[in-house]
Amino acid sequence: MFTGLIREMASVKNFSANRLALKARHKPKLGDSIAINGTCLSVVSIENDGFTVELSPETLEHIATEKLSGQVHIEPAMAMGDRFEGHIVQGHVDTIGTVSSITDNGNSYDVIIEVDSGFIPLIPPKGSITIDGVSLTVNDVYEDAFRLTIIPITMRETLFGTYKKGTRVNIETDVFARYIRHILSASKPKGMSWDDIDRIHSLY
Repeated sequence: MFTGLIREMASVKNFSANRLALKARHKPKLGDSIAINGTCLSVVSIENDGFTVELSPETLEHIATEKLSGQVHIEPAMAMGDRFEGHIVQGHVDTIGTVSSITDNGNSYDVIIEVDSGFIPLIPPKGSITIDGVSLTVNDVYEDAFRLTIIPITMRETLFGTYKKGTRVNIETDVFARYIRHILSASKPKGMSWDDIDRIHSLY
C-alpha cells in the first residue's frame, strides 16, 4: 500500500523489454514493492546507484509507457507504523487520462484531465484520486473529465511541471469508490437495469 506522496524523482537509466533501470537515492531490498509513476512494481535487482524493476505484459498494456524516460515519480511501499499522510493508494492503475488544459491562476493551477466516461462514477467531487502516483483531491467532475487544483510546490517538485495539453497520465481512482461500485453491481437483481431500480425508488 502507498499514500500518494512522492518521495523522490528518480532518473531512468534504461527501459527495454519489461525491465526499467533507475538511478535513485532510495535503497530498496530485493523484492520490495515500489510505485513508479503510480504503478506498483517489484524490485528485481540492486545496483550501486539505484535499482531495477520488472513490468508484466498486463502492466505494460495499461500504463503510459512513453513516460518511462527522463525522470519518474517513486514512492516505496508503506511499512507498518509509518505515518499516513496522503490517502490509500494501491498502485493499481485503472486507466489512462489525457491532460486537456492547464490554467495558471497565479497561486495555483487548474488542470483538466479527460478520461473515459465509464470511469466518471469512480471519481466523486472532493474525493481522492492518484495521478502518476500523486495523491490529489478532485474539485469538479464533468461527463468525461475532471478538474484538479495544483499548488506551485507540486508543479515544481513533481512531473506536473512538465505536463502540457495531450500529456497522458496514469490514473488510480479511489479504492473505496471501486469497492462500492463492485458491491452494488454484484448485488443488483439479474435482469434489472439501474434505470429500472431508479423508477422503482421514485414510487416511494
